[in-house]
Amino acid sequence: MFVWLWLHGYTSGSAIQQRRATMNQFTASDRMRLIKREHTQPELVVRRLLHSMGLRFRLHSKSLPGSPDVVLPKRRTVVFVHGCYWHRHPGCRYASTPKTRQDFWLPKFASNVERDNRKAEQLRELGWRVVVVWECETKDVMSLDARLRKVFLVAPAPQGDAGCSGQ
Repeated sequence: MFVWLWLHGYTSGSAIQQRRATMNQFTASDRMRLIKREHTQPELVVRRLLHSMGLRFRLHSKSLPGSPDVVLPKRRTVVFVHGCYWHRHPGCRYASTPKTRQDFWLPKFASNVERDNRKAEQLRELGWRVVVVWECETKDVMSLDARLRKVFLVAPAPQGDAGCSGQ
């Protein structure tokens, strides 16, 4: 944080303290409002990779359960780009749990996971293949590219979701 303050012209101790006080005045809802729901950086990484494979897709289809991030209609495949924190990527270091208000957060996270599973199952029942890409996977673009190529360019379309990461 100090580096950010220094880069933005806050050099004296009192100016830094003043900036910290201002940042602490944000309410939780103010901070949450800044979190993007669509067109996030991990989503853009996935979209660029799919586009580089020559795949064409639609975005955020409200007509499908769960409003998938990417929809490939010709392949009857949907892609969800899940944030590791909000969607509780098992075993991921980014899926930490807040120390405060756990009575709120634990049920919240559990309902997120339950909703994700329910929507994925609804899509499968409608004949869609479901692919889940985790936020942490987008940090290693080469590995993600290989995985997506395996799913989209090698695996046959719809009849199930073999080769796809569920949870």
